[in-house]
Amino acid sequence: MKIEFNRILCTTDLSAFSNTAVYYGAALAEVFAAKLHLCHVIDLPIISVHGEAFTYPPDYVKSMQESAFRQFEELMAPLSIKWEPHIETGAIAPTIARLTGTIGADLVIVATHGRSGLKRLFLGSVTEQLIRTVRCPFLIVTPPEKDISRDTIERFRVKRILVGCDFSKDSARAVVYGFSLAQEFQSALHLVHIIEPFAYEDALMPDPMTADVQTDLNAHLIRKLEELIPEESRNWCDATTACLAGKPFDELIKYGVLHAVDLIILGVRGRGLVETLFLGSTTDRVIRRATCPVLTVGAKL
Repeated sequence: MKIEFNRILCTTDLSAFSNTAVYYGAALAEVFAAKLHLCHVIDLPIISVHGEAFTYPPDYVKSMQESAFRQFEELMAPLSIKWEPHIETGAIAPTIARLTGTIGADLVIVATHGRSGLKRLFLGSVTEQLIRTVRCPFLIVTPPEKDISRDTIERFRVKRILVGCDFSKDSARAVVYGFSLAQEFQSALHLVHIIEPFAYEDALMPDPMTADVQTDLNAHLIRKLEELIPEESRNWCDATTACLAGKPFDELIKYGVLHAVDLIILGVRGRGLVETLFLGSTTDRVIRRATCPVLTVGAKL
């Protein structure tokens, strides 16, 4: 199944780092001949004065909207792609979710200060709400280890893709996106499964238990990963499988660094103690620590 991104929604608070999401969006819009929708949400806090809600003067709101539009024009001036501004007022997560549905976005791009802890831009409540409620994929950009130029992002090409696979329906969708993007970019693809020993209480665990159970389980899982590789993909994709043991977020990050991957793809939900192996802690921690963009694939293609 070939994935097409026709309408890409980029969110930005117009800070220098947040605008990197726009640069990635512009690069992908060029690759897929897509229309880029730029979104800035003016989230005005509600202020109570003597028990009554304070209403911001219309001129004040209009001034902020005009300023945002001018900054959009400056960002897009050097580019020749189709784009449309969306400058909204309201709560960030519900506004972005509504706009995603209104324009029929195929991809949403957000930027997050993943490793800054106290100064997260979109990580935490906003991103978590969006990933849980919006059906389309999210590309989450975190601060790189070193400064990255706009020119570098505009030439954004994916050479190596890592897909975290736990054999759930949601990670199966991540695999579909992985192969489609690998074909689009002519990339190498790494399918990686992480064994959490305490999580193997189902049919994946060989029976009966023996001293060679680890070897047997690894071989069994590698075979399952190999079965996910379409035969025709071998003509244009160098697909690698790996089965590792440990904490999923930790092993995925280490594998990504070791193999210099350019993109990590995760299913939003997966199997685990509470059926959320790749949602919440794992996805959150991968996003915080990843040195490359992370694409999360939701419950529906």
